[in-house]
Amino acid sequence: MKSDKGLKTGLENKRYELLVPANNKAIAEKAIDAGADAIYIGYSRFGARIQAGNTLEDIIDVIEYAHRYRVKVYITINTILKDEELEKAGKLIWKLYRVKADGIIIQDMGILELNLPPIPIIASTQCHNNTVEKIKFLEDTGINRVILPREISIEEIKEIRKQTRIELECFIHGALCVSYSGQCYLSYAIGGRSANRGECAQPCRRKYTLKDANGETILKDKYILSLKDLNLSEHLEELINAGITSFKIEGRLKNETYVVNTTAYYRRKLDEILKNNNLRRSSEGESEFEFEPDLNKTFNRGYTTYNIHTPGKNRATLNYSNSLGEYIGAVKEVKKDYFLLNTNILNNGDGICFFNENNEMTGTNINRTENNIVYPANIKGIKEGVKIYRNYNKEFEESILNGKSIRKLDVKIKIREVNTGFMFIMYDEEKNYICKMVSNKYEPAKNPDKAKQTLEIQLSKTGNSEFRVVKTDIKLKQIPFIRVSQINEIRRELINGLQKIRKKNYKQSERGNKIAAVKYPYYELDYKANIHNKKAEDFYKKRGCIIKENSLESQKYIINKTLMTTKYCIKKELGLCSRENVVKKYKEPYILKDEFNKEYLVEFNCKDCIMEIVGVSN
Repeated sequence: MKSDKGLKTGLENKRYELLVPANNKAIAEKAIDAGADAIYIGYSRFGARIQAGNTLEDIIDVIEYAHRYRVKVYITINTILKDEELEKAGKLIWKLYRVKADGIIIQDMGILELNLPPIPIIASTQCHNNTVEKIKFLEDTGINRVILPREISIEEIKEIRKQTRIELECFIHGALCVSYSGQCYLSYAIGGRSANRGECAQPCRRKYTLKDANGETILKDKYILSLKDLNLSEHLEELINAGITSFKIEGRLKNETYVVNTTAYYRRKLDEILKNNNLRRSSEGESEFEFEPDLNKTFNRGYTTYNIHTPGKNRATLNYSNSLGEYIGAVKEVKKDYFLLNTNILNNGDGICFFNENNEMTGTNINRTENNIVYPANIKGIKEGVKIYRNYNKEFEESILNGKSIRKLDVKIKIREVNTGFMFIMYDEEKNYICKMVSNKYEPAKNPDKAKQTLEIQLSKTGNSEFRVVKTDIKLKQIPFIRVSQINEIRRELINGLQKIRKKNYKQSERGNKIAAVKYPYYELDYKANIHNKKAEDFYKKRGCIIKENSLESQKYIINKTLMTTKYCIKKELGLCSRENVVKKYKEPYILKDEFNKEYLVEFNCKDCIMEIVGVSN
């Protein structure tokens, strides 16, 4: 193991997992090919991304494909459920267990009151797993894994690891919800679409105006609640040392190129760390792809490490909320229908964006380029000195969509003599094997060296299967002459046989823990506990809780309710934090006004560095 600069000891027996999102079956399989150790995917109901639902048949196909490489598949059932939905959710969980799903991701504690199969249970980040006490409770209850909040710091992870043994999963890349997950009710308050029911309308990506208590405008028509995307690619070793074993990429609504690119990028990064420290990944197979992964070349709003260390500024995207992409260069000169750059890396069909004189993001497509001369579809707003970003890289996107991404499992083949002929044995690194007996009817080869070479070449042609023959061990007194067509048939039988044996020998993950009624660390629960059904009520009552009110989604009135709780602070972002040397001060409370002229109070808990958005009208 490495010294103090590397990873600490005691991690050798753990398995490390790159966890990747999938909107659908096709993206799931591409992500697996690119190197995912695990996939999380949603069913057509009960998932926190209602637009990313799949049929059970497609999920079964994903599971079968994933398990070839020992990739795990987790199903999202992470919404709060109505009473009439619980029975259907329970039946779905049993179906998922029977088709060998590796776990379910849940938010609603009412699910734990159902008759469940021994499928592993993962507590969604929407369970608001933000304290050691809460995570210890989930562990003692029988949960297998918790997904940590996006807001978490390295030091907080270390403290959680010190006091618990439960598996820890954390986000390492992708869009950041500005609110603590499970604690955002803004979408529901604005338009009746509940994030906790999988219908978030993403109000954090809309424009707002911020005023102080005197009515003085602080910001006007800005994306005040929109954050940059998370990128912890340079902090993976720290996270391993802190206790993380599952590294999660966000993006069940993202397209194929985003998922494949980010998966391939993090696969390389993580593999290098694991190899250098004699650590193991949780799945099998080596991925190869015909493109160079680059996180700047697919969807991103610019990057931040958010709160992984000390919370800082420059975390919001105040002037935009869509993909910014990669910086290309500043405009040197503008003519009637074209402009000049100091670089020639743009291509026909690219999409570009820039900020106009009002500091608003706008964009256009590229019709044609000639070296550093660029002919855009629309030149309006492009002026000398304007910074150009590329948020659609046509060539890069096509290199992913049209290029090959393959994943292969190493196998070896032995050929030995037996009394009645020859034994062909194909075996993998798990010690799964298949034997094929061939009679001794074949004549000795007139040219043994050539015949042996033919055997090696033909047996290595595994085609589109998941196998790659890395060694052919032929130990025979006499090399037989076997026709190529016959060798190919032997190879097909070996491949088919080993596939069946690997499928049969896959060890399905099982929970092992019983659901226990341990005491909940908090006594009184309000709407933030997201209790939406009778079984959830029963769950908390059995654990000593007094339920003051059920979920916000079950109530008619939301006046004076906190609609968002966030570790992002607009005062800190704008340099107005009272702990800093502030030149201009604004009178609190601040007022946030949305595009529909609804107003919200902005309150600051400076002790804990938390900001809250409070509803003041229905």
